[in-house]
Amino acid sequence: MGPSAKKITKREAPETMTSLWLFYGLALLSVLGAVGLVLFKHPMNGAMSFVVTLIALAGLYALLSARLIFAIQLIVYAGAIMSLILFIIMFLNIQEEDLPVENGRLLLFVGGGLLLVPIINLLFTAVRGLPATSATILGNGFGSVHDLGVVLFRDWLLPFEIVSILLLVALVGSVVLAQQRRRTS
Repeated sequence: MGPSAKKITKREAPETMTSLWLFYGLALLSVLGAVGLVLFKHPMNGAMSFVVTLIALAGLYALLSARLIFAIQLIVYAGAIMSLILFIIMFLNIQEEDLPVENGRLLLFVGGGLLLVPIINLLFTAVRGLPATSATILGNGFGSVHDLGVVLFRDWLLPFEIVSILLLVALVGSVVLAQQRRRTS
């Protein structure tokens, strides 16, 4: 172990176990939410599964002591973006008869699952091959709002603005679709 590595004492073991169980629980919730997003037929159910995934990911960020990313995940993604998506779904007023008939849906899920087997095997092989090292704790300035703002608006300004324009186009498109639907009915 390096000089900055910290050994876990017996007094800290229950805290470590709690963190481990929290990690497993939040990871399971995020995976189940993602599976629900894919499996549910109605968009509202899929969106609610996506909310579960986003909140579980925020919990994982909190376990990593990434306070800013945790807050952004909850406020921006689980809050604002999901409110916008749910508003669009409710605005379109999708009924059961509006949903497409999906013949062979089970066959597609089984095929997709079979395609995931080699990818999961590769991931497990890669994780098992990682060297056992201790985690280093970064300084207090890591991940601060100022540092993130500088990087975001200096290095990532164009992608940031493209995403905002894309979201605006999606909102306008849903309003246009809803207006056309009302005129035809």
